[in-house]
Amino acid sequence: MAAPGGVLNCEDFSMFQEVLKVMRTIDDRIVHALNTTVPTASFSGKVDATQTCKELYESLMEAHLSRDKAIKACITESSAFVGQLREERAKDSDNLSVIKQLRKEQTKLKLMQSELNVEEVVNDRSLKVFNERCRIHYTPPKIK
Repeated sequence: MAAPGGVLNCEDFSMFQEVLKVMRTIDDRIVHALNTTVPTASFSGKVDATQTCKELYESLMEAHLSRDKAIKACITESSAFVGQLREERAKDSDNLSVIKQLRKEQTKLKLMQSELNVEEVVNDRSLKVFNERCRIHYTPPKIK
């Protein structure tokens, strides 16, 4: 799964987190983006705030969707590997290297699943800030 900052590496969790951090840049900088692009009431005639808010919203939604897909793809990949390791453990329950590998992969899978919760918090925060600033200029379409 490709990401703006590189390729999302599902095998190495620290690299996975690093790429997600880069992908979350738009959310981290939303306040700055809103302050520099959406005019206050006194400057509202100089910039098309409706168009600016619409473009920012579309960028946010695209970023949220791409991160969600990337995280879920890694969870699927990791789940499949955990399943393989469980089968190997079932065949040879005395193999310590398989047991260690399984524990390691299960931990990584749990961490990836917890990234979905982090993603929800990041998305909610960004949308809250966006709505506070852009609600008078642009109303996003209802999500189906």
